[in-house]
Amino acid sequence: MVRIRLRRVGLKAQPSYRIIAADKEAPRDGRFLEILGFYNPRTNPSTVEVKEDRVYDWLSKGAQPSDSVVQIFNSIGLLERFKRVKAGESLEAVLADAAAAKAKRPVNQRTG
Repeated sequence: MVRIRLRRVGLKAQPSYRIIAADKEAPRDGRFLEILGFYNPRTNPSTVEVKEDRVYDWLSKGAQPSDSVVQIFNSIGLLERFKRVKAGESLEAVLADAAAAKAKRPVNQRTG
């Protein structure tokens, strides 16, 4: 089974994470299938960059997000948009909404 989960990167005591698709049995920082995005919890607000079209593809193939990834996806509204895609709305319209939502998110690259 494929899981969408976090992979830790960054220096000691300065974590940031990649959102990846990996086999359920693979170790946390081990082998993975694809990098789907980036998450930095040290900025205020947290920085989240996601390739939504690739996430939708993996979710439609049956990949299961981990609990922490579900929280991240809910904070940016990705799972709600995925439900719209499953209901039959065009992918282009949903991705346009995602770009508009990303533009509205506050950006602060200063870490705490």
